[in-house]
Amino acid sequence: MFTLAEARQLIATLRPRIDELITLRADLAELKADLADGLESPFGGVAEIKALDARIYATVELLEQNGIQIKNLAPVLLDFPGEQDGRPVLWCWLEGDSSIDWYHRLECGFPGRRPC
Repeated sequence: MFTLAEARQLIATLRPRIDELITLRADLAELKADLADGLESPFGGVAEIKALDARIYATVELLEQNGIQIKNLAPVLLDFPGEQDGRPVLWCWLEGDSSIDWYHRLECGFPGRRPC
């Protein structure tokens, strides 16, 4: 369980790794598209697909080890279990957000997001 302050601190600490994840995801998408079209890719070939997948997986594993729930990778959507007014909530961070400024009740999911 995270307080809002703890979730915000953790997202700030892990932000370089999350930004790297976003770059790796884009590189992997372009590499796969190039190879599917029979083109050379500046990102490499089949071996690099495996390497990019491994690096993405390592970042996903790091996030999960820190208690973060990964809801989506494209766009990156992360939830941090917490509590507000005695009710379980998920502090919610979406790719592009500068900080954690949203939450939702467990049973409401993303459609139930509200400002913190």
